[in-house]
Amino acid sequence: MDQAESINADPVIQHNDFEGRSSKIRNWSGFWLLGLCNNFAYVVMLSAAHDILTKQEADNSTTLNPDSLAVDFEVKHSSNNSTRYDCNPVSTAVILLADILPSLVIKLSATLYIHQVPYGFRVLFCVSTTAVSFLLVSFSTSISISILGVVFASMGSGLGELSFLSLTTFFSRDVLEGWGSGTGGAGVAGALLYSALTQAGLSPRVTLLTMLVVPTAMLLSYFFLLAFPPTFPQWRRLREAGPVGRGGASEERRRLMDETEEDEEEESDQQEKGPREDRASGPLSCTEKLHVIKGILKFLLPLGLVYYAEYFINQGLLELLYFPKSNLSHAEQYRWYQTLYQVGVLVSRSSLRCVKIRKLSILALLQCVNALLLLSAVYYQFLPSPWLVFPIVLYEGLLGGASYVNTFYYISKEAGDREREFAMAAASVGDTIGIAMAAITAFPVHSYFCSL
Repeated sequence: MDQAESINADPVIQHNDFEGRSSKIRNWSGFWLLGLCNNFAYVVMLSAAHDILTKQEADNSTTLNPDSLAVDFEVKHSSNNSTRYDCNPVSTAVILLADILPSLVIKLSATLYIHQVPYGFRVLFCVSTTAVSFLLVSFSTSISISILGVVFASMGSGLGELSFLSLTTFFSRDVLEGWGSGTGGAGVAGALLYSALTQAGLSPRVTLLTMLVVPTAMLLSYFFLLAFPPTFPQWRRLREAGPVGRGGASEERRRLMDETEEDEEEESDQQEKGPREDRASGPLSCTEKLHVIKGILKFLLPLGLVYYAEYFINQGLLELLYFPKSNLSHAEQYRWYQTLYQVGVLVSRSSLRCVKIRKLSILALLQCVNALLLLSAVYYQFLPSPWLVFPIVLYEGLLGGASYVNTFYYISKEAGDREREFAMAAASVGDTIGIAMAAITAFPVHSYFCSL
């Protein structure tokens, strides 16, 4: 009888194992698509807005190609430009700043209200703002409407990033790799798709309208691809959802967070030390939130410094690294800089399964060295060819992507169960502040060099 029961039990066990593997694949893929869709809109938006505005000004008389491959674009050169740097009339930092500020405001203010908004409604907001941004820019008849479209894209991206990073705490930790890889792929995929469609003969307006598939993909990925825990508070406030919604000590939540062998070892260490103090349920108080922020500063400071140096390079220096003797035009050089940067980000954000870096301060130091090297190259002009800049820019992207994905991995790993969700959301502001500061710093740098 026992043997018969054992034989009959085997298929059930195999079926459960299959369901577990299937759910992990679904969740990894779901977060990959969410990362791609969340960053896709504003990656494409700025170059698309520039193309449409230029087309309006030219009264539909020219065929336009995007000169930008990420969160920035190349402004038309001034006809009377007489500086040795072939400067644009306006620094590309202007566009970066316009794109990042709404996202920064959303992230900084989110701690006051985000726990009141169920995840389902957050995702619907992100999907709506992304769709509205595409529609506004594609049908815009004025500069102000196009800028409003960029603002909507930035708002959706900012809320999406902090919400989806918080959402990872309800799943096994490997979904962070899927999210990081998806956000890294957004830059490459968005630029290549936009370029391919416009090169194929579609107008920027039609191209932008076809990209309404992106918010649709986000909606389907979230509601139909992710395998949520049965008690996940989809349409309820986290405060009402109890311990599971707030990252408490439920056995199901612990099982989801401790699937890997490394996490099981951590759990056994915690059991030896006795019960943790953060197992209490309920929302975090203001004092507790400040304590969490203080605890993650060791991660946020290196992340912010990496992204400050990174975007100081991208928006303050790369447009000045022009080599007139090269076979590549200024626009082509700039385009390749941005492409290689995005490739580096994609590779490193997808590397969490292979390489984990705990010393995040080393990444910050190396990125600052990159910034100083390229600043010197702009001032002294000792680099003879853009082919020497290309590997540096690729390396810059590798450092930035590695810093991003490892920061959130270790925050998720070290934060307490009850604190983890808030810690992930709060940490999302680190890179945004760094980018905003880089955009501000790039203005005087651009003005100085263009006056020489």
